[in-house]
Amino acid sequence: MTPRQVADYMFGQDYFSQWMNIKMIEVKENYCLIEMPIRKEMINGLKTVHGGVTFAFADSALAFSSNNTGDAAVALNCIINFTKAGKEGDVFRAESILVNDTRKTAVYDIRITNQNNELIAKFVGTVYKIGKKVTEL
Repeated sequence: MTPRQVADYMFGQDYFSQWMNIKMIEVKENYCLIEMPIRKEMINGLKTVHGGVTFAFADSALAFSSNNTGDAAVALNCIINFTKAGKEGDVFRAESILVNDTRKTAVYDIRITNQNNELIAKFVGTVYKIGKKVTEL
């Protein structure tokens, strides 16, 4: 399977990413660019995007980029820095780029931006390679 086919296979079973209305813009080996519209159900009591939504969006980017070779990997550690508040009606993009790869782990940098290319959050995710194929799970 190609990286895009693996990501599409995963997305078909990922009901949370579907609920977030994520769209795959570009998928390459160990890389993805995804997009998500911000809806009113994603807004917190301060009228900004809930941090958990932003984190979950980055986590989905991590999943689609770190598993798209067909070898399964799970999040081991994730850190996020919020740099700008998102608002209802925004369109978020997350770009996940592999920065370090070892036999059992990998590290990805993920930038989340809005429709004006303003940085919303910076996320670093470390994954653990579990030694199984995505299609075996």
